[in-house]
Amino acid sequence: MRAKDIMSSPVHTVEPAASVELAARVMAERAVTALPVLDDAGALVGIVSEGDLLWRRVPTDPTASLRRLPEALPTVRPEAVADVMSRSPVTTHPDADLAQVAETMLAYDVRSMPVVENGVLVGIVSRRDILRAMVRGDETLTREVQHRLDEYADGSRDWVVGVRDGLVTVSGTFTDADERKIVAVLARTVPGVAAVRVEDQQAAG
Repeated sequence: MRAKDIMSSPVHTVEPAASVELAARVMAERAVTALPVLDDAGALVGIVSEGDLLWRRVPTDPTASLRRLPEALPTVRPEAVADVMSRSPVTTHPDADLAQVAETMLAYDVRSMPVVENGVLVGIVSRRDILRAMVRGDETLTREVQHRLDEYADGSRDWVVGVRDGLVTVSGTFTDADERKIVAVLARTVPGVAAVRVEDQQAAG
């Protein structure tokens, strides 16, 4: 499975000069947890997350503690996205293996990764997207893998697909090892497929 199979596109973005309030409103209205930041030329210059927007934006409630709080030091309250965004964001590309995307997210402790192709932002992948792809039902996977293989076979049903807990079993006859490999690869491209097993009935018989 590749990043392009599950990425969100088109992408909701924001400009560096936009207000923090505007970015927060876009996130809330669009139900996203991060926004890529693009400059006037459309180049990716950062990413702003929910955590970034909360920085120094929530005032302390002096009535929340019985103890007297020390006088707070004066702080500069960030107003623009440029003041809080993460610069040089970690990115990926459309053909990136989803397993590698997940590992990179964990390694850099990021929840969303912009997808860039030839310097152009084409999508965004979040941890939620990856989890959603991983928990698709067996019935849905069976239907989608079967459809993909039937299309490859020009509409005929040359192979039968079964799925259990994300493990796909493809059974039927194959002309050669190359065809078996192609069928396995096609099955693995369906989002949510954990592994693929190919059973050659002719070889078994």
